[in-house]
This record gives sequence, structure tokens and C-alpha cells, in this order.
Amino acid sequence: MTRLTDLYAEQGQSPWLDNLRRDWLRDGQLADWVSRGVRGVTSNPTIFQKAMTGSDAYDDQLRTLLAGGSSILDAYWTMVVDDIRDALEVLAPVHAASGGLDGFVSVEVAPALAHDTAGTIAAARALAGRLDAPNLMVKIPGTAEGLPAIEAMIREGCNINVTLIFGLERYEEVIEAYLSGLEAHEGDLSTINSVASFFVSRVDSEVDARLEKIGGPDADDLRGRAAVAQAQAAYAIFEERFSGPRWEALSARGANVQRPLWASTSTKNPAYPDTLYVDALIGPDTVNTLPDATITAFEDHGTVARTVDADPGGARRTLESLAAVGVDMADVAAVLEREGVASFAASFDDLVGALSATGEKLRG
Repeated sequence: MTRLTDLYAEQGQSPWLDNLRRDWLRDGQLADWVSRGVRGVTSNPTIFQKAMTGSDAYDDQLRTLLAGGSSILDAYWTMVVDDIRDALEVLAPVHAASGGLDGFVSVEVAPALAHDTAGTIAAARALAGRLDAPNLMVKIPGTAEGLPAIEAMIREGCNINVTLIFGLERYEEVIEAYLSGLEAHEGDLSTINSVASFFVSRVDSEVDARLEKIGGPDADDLRGRAAVAQAQAAYAIFEERFSGPRWEALSARGANVQRPLWASTSTKNPAYPDTLYVDALIGPDTVNTLPDATITAFEDHGTVARTVDADPGGARRTLESLAAVGVDMADVAAVLEREGVASFAASFDDLVGALSATGEKLRG
């Protein structure tokens, strides 16, 4: 048993790995992560940028694809799909053993589609059809334009990982999109799964910068507390929305809750504990997607205990105190959403440029 297996067995939280590399698929490292308690995998454009530009593991396939007439973009998606397909196979036993509730691998639509509803729907359909696996989750950004795409894909029975959620208001809208999609689905609801990826550490980075500008003892006392408080408040919303008559009607049809997923859980500020965003957000029906370094730290000295709803009143008071000193959490969420979309888009553009350069060398 490891702390990762204890997270799930004792607290009902699923630890997922927030990384994917081709060498891990080839040398058995991903299978080793799973044996240690990892129950899912997430990817994004930045992860693939690091994987594809950080080694020569993709060069042979890129050379073959380009020689066969593929464009750089087509080659990129072929390589991504191949990695995701291999990861799906590694996680398939977890999916089967969990009765279809875990063992998911997430792949994101192109970041340029973050504000394109129709384009997102088409891309999500294409990825779901191309990979055609019950443990696939397609990642769709939780932007205003992404919400109708999320609802549409849930209605069609697709597993969706809603990414880039930074604030409570948007989180409520994401839940509404999921519930509405389930209500419109005419088939079996038990095969549809979704997670709502609530980003954590970036909230503290943005809020702490604002608190530093505000200054004073009250502001100083609030540093490093916003992200956990907001995530804990999100969990309270989750418990409220997935209860009562509306949810009970869907549950009777076999529906699964849309689990909150804590994303961006590596600690950005070295002054904070390296397991802060794991230890403080443990609870049932949740997922924490962790970079490998954070997993290693948690395995070494993390604490397995239910904490996400230990002090909901304290979380509310922290958010009220932030508002009192002049931190607008809605504006924080809006800024972080714009930055998150831009960051993934920049990673994607950099990767395409790097693949183009590599392609020229391989052709030579």
C-alpha cells in the first residue's frame, strides 16, 4: 500500500497523473505509476510540448508521417492520438476494476478553439470517434463558449473533462451544463462520466501578487490561503448541486456525479509546503491530478486525511476577508482564464514551430 492507494481506499479521492511521455509508455514507467496507485492520466498542450521537444522519441514517427505527405498539424495529432491510445490501454484495467468510474485518460481539443463553440464540438466528436475508448475523456475549456459544447457532448454521451475553471461562478455554470446535458441524453446515463477541473495553485499566485500590492497586516495574513479556500468552497457547491430532487431524478437513471478535479496542484511558491494543494483538498468523490514531482513528494510526506470539508465556514470567511481587503475573486478568475487559454495556445504554437524545425532537419 502507498499513500496514493490510501487516498482512494480510505478517502475516496482518485489520484491522477498530470503528465504523459512516450518513453514512459515504452519502458513501463506509466504502468509503474499505476501500480503505485495512479488511477488516471491527464494531458494538455504544454505537456505534449515538453514531451515532443524534450527528446527524440517522436523523430522516427515524425519522419515517416512527413514522408507520407502529412502536414505538421496532422503529424502532431497522429502522434498525440497514438500516445493517448497506448495510455488508454495501460489504464483500461483500472477502468474495468472500478466499474467504469476511473482509469480515464484525458486529451484536450486544440487550444485555438477555446472561444469557438462549433469548432470545439466538431473537434471533441472527432477525438472521441478516432480513439473510441470507454475510458477516454475529451478536455474542453470551461470558457463561456465552451459551456454549450460541454452540454452538447454530454448529451451525446461523451466523457468530458472540463478544464481551466478558476472561479466559483463559472464552476456553477459548468455543473449546470453537465446536468442539462444528462437530462437531454436519451440513453443510459451510467456510462457518462465527467470531471470539473478546478485550477488551484495559479489562484494563489495571482491573489498573492494582488495582496502584496494592497499591503498591510490583513493582506499579509491572507497570502497563500485563497486557492484552498476557493476550492473548499467549490466542494461545498458540489455537495449542494449533486443532491436534492433534480439530482435524485438523474441518479435514478444511473447518472454519475461530476467529480471536482483539483488541477494545477504543484506548489508555485517555494515558501509553501510542496504538498499544500494535496493535503488540504482530500475528500470523497474528488480527483487530484498531480505532476510526477508532487506525487513523489506526497508519497514521501503527504498526509491522508479528509480535509476538503473540514472547515467550510473557515473557507467562506477567508473569501469574505479577501473581498474586504479589495481582492475581487471574479476578476481573478477572469484574468486567469485569459492567461490559461493564452498559455496553452502559446505552448501549442511553440510546439508546432519546433516540430516544423525538426521536420526540416529530418527531411535533410
